[in-house]
Amino acid sequence: MLAFSTCWNNSRHTDGEEMIDEILELGFDTLELSHGMTIAKLPGIQRAFDQGKFNCVGVHNYFPSPTEVMIDAPDAYEFTSNNPTERKRAYRETLKTLEMAERFQAHYVVLHMGSVANMPHEKWTGALTNQLAAGEQLSERYADDKLECVKKREKSGPKYYERAIEILELLVEPARKAGVILAVESRSRYEDVPDEREMVALQEHFKDCPQVGYWHDFGHVGLKNNLGLLDHAQWLQKMEPYLIGAHLHDVQWPKRDHRVPFTGTLPYEELLKSFKPEMPFTWELSPTRRSEQIREATQIWKQKFSWTTQ
Repeated sequence: MLAFSTCWNNSRHTDGEEMIDEILELGFDTLELSHGMTIAKLPGIQRAFDQGKFNCVGVHNYFPSPTEVMIDAPDAYEFTSNNPTERKRAYRETLKTLEMAERFQAHYVVLHMGSVANMPHEKWTGALTNQLAAGEQLSERYADDKLECVKKREKSGPKYYERAIEILELLVEPARKAGVILAVESRSRYEDVPDEREMVALQEHFKDCPQVGYWHDFGHVGLKNNLGLLDHAQWLQKMEPYLIGAHLHDVQWPKRDHRVPFTGTLPYEELLKSFKPEMPFTWELSPTRRSEQIREATQIWKQKFSWTTQ
């Protein structure tokens, strides 16, 4: 199933129906309502939905954006925060997202679970990415820094992982009532929660719970593949039992994601082997990507991977 995320054109519109109409012109009629959405756009989105203009396959937390957050910030409040008040706020805002998901008859809600607070991105994954961009990935310095990053993450991660589990436990019943799956997304930064080992443990923890599943982000995992932190195809194979869908975009070496498919380096033919036709492939593209390029890529995709449109 092909779908399209409103993250592409959300920032260009003040009216929700006009935002929806622009995506419909690309040839998509199934949408993911994404984060960063102001409350002011909700009436227009509702009009478009009530008129049957689009189907809503999923919603990305937080939707709508918290009123005091003036920018597109899906990580404004983290489930793993050291601040209990922030964790409670993250939970309450997610309950609002679940209400919206039920209103728009969504099938899933994408969740960012948080991060390890004492591992600032700039010092760890960000520093490794800068070395990668400088062509230093085979250097002794890069190997040493990556090993230090892994060791620090292993030591610091457990309490943040446990906080993520605690929040998910609280969200399972509201998600069941809303009729949606909590889609725990793969992230691009090694400091984010869960990392790969934790993701497997999390999915196993909820293996008997139909309300929790794994959401694969092609670009995020592609970036980690570039950093040498995992093998993209092997990771997908490992996650097949928990997989429910994906954010689809491409990666331009070494660190540009949210590119239009077929403009980067991702080997889709190999990676798609882990997916089933009924799973949503939600195109999640940068606002800088042009309509013409998207239309062209969509046609190529439908020709090459027609089974994903069923």
